[in-house]
Amino acid sequence: MKLQLLGGLTPRSFLQRHWQKRPLLVRGALPAFRGILDVRALVALARRDDVESRMVRRRGSRLETVHGPFGQGIRLERRNATLLVSGVNLHVRAADELLRRFAFVPQARLDDVMVSYAAPGGGVGPHIDSYDVFLLQGEGRRRWRIWDRKGQKKEYTVDEGDMLYVPPGWKHDGVALDACYTYSIGFRAPRGAELAAAFLDWLHERGLPDAAYRDAGLKPARRGAALPGRMLSFAASVLRSIRWSKDDATRFLGEYLTEPKPHVVFRPSGRRRLARSGLRLDPKTQLLYSGRRFFINGESFVTSKSAAPLLRELAERRRVRGARLAQAPLAGLISGWLRAGYAHLERLQP
Repeated sequence: MKLQLLGGLTPRSFLQRHWQKRPLLVRGALPAFRGILDVRALVALARRDDVESRMVRRRGSRLETVHGPFGQGIRLERRNATLLVSGVNLHVRAADELLRRFAFVPQARLDDVMVSYAAPGGGVGPHIDSYDVFLLQGEGRRRWRIWDRKGQKKEYTVDEGDMLYVPPGWKHDGVALDACYTYSIGFRAPRGAELAAAFLDWLHERGLPDAAYRDAGLKPARRGAALPGRMLSFAASVLRSIRWSKDDATRFLGEYLTEPKPHVVFRPSGRRRLARSGLRLDPKTQLLYSGRRFFINGESFVTSKSAAPLLRELAERRRVRGARLAQAPLAGLISGWLRAGYAHLERLQP
């Protein structure tokens, strides 16, 4: 199906032609888009210690960056300043719904919605991101410059509802022409070294092979600074004994990708009867699956064959009627999620 969001392209065509290949400017991607929050609400988020934020000010040719939380001391200047708040989708439902518009990319790749408010002249300077990003323009205008791999530059002025897709590795720079808002929909792409280090930590928590080095019968060293051959053999033997299976890799990846960021805080749900309510996953909750194994906020479990389809539907749609869950053998699991704040009950719409 063709999407106005993608300039009339189908998701398949967009992914084939542009995803991680070349930028795309879409005029009127969301023509009715009027933004999600105003500067007052953005400032309120920047004051919180469970929200990532920063202020970038331009001083001549220099850029100064100050990281939040800002408490009561935040001050927005009239020119050359930008306030950026990350993870707005974790705190504002409308931002989470905006993020889910991009679910034609696997949810495991969705990261967050960052919202920036810039005074005229504000920007963060030319930079290269290591991840894909959609830059949706809210109120106000911004001028974007993009450099291709050969250093050739293109300029675009975007208005409310316009959107620019920038693949990883493309240098770009946005400067506010008016006081304006930009909604950056970002995607996570963990690097190999990052995954490997986290996987070794994961294996260690589950009991890496252990053995004590012994060198009974040791003889006096002729070359004291040389690595002992017996110790090298011991180290090689221990490392060779590290084993993992495809199931281990699956469990690790699912738990790793759903692990909340350190500053994320969940709050328990209010009391309602499951059978008479709708259940919605908290915006901070990431629920992924592989077969009958499910991953939620850094934890994993295997469910029954009969319960798996309903949980998959919840993972895809992020909401389901509570009565369906109450009838399935999932009531205890869902009750634990409600107590942990992973999900919430809400009044059913008539």
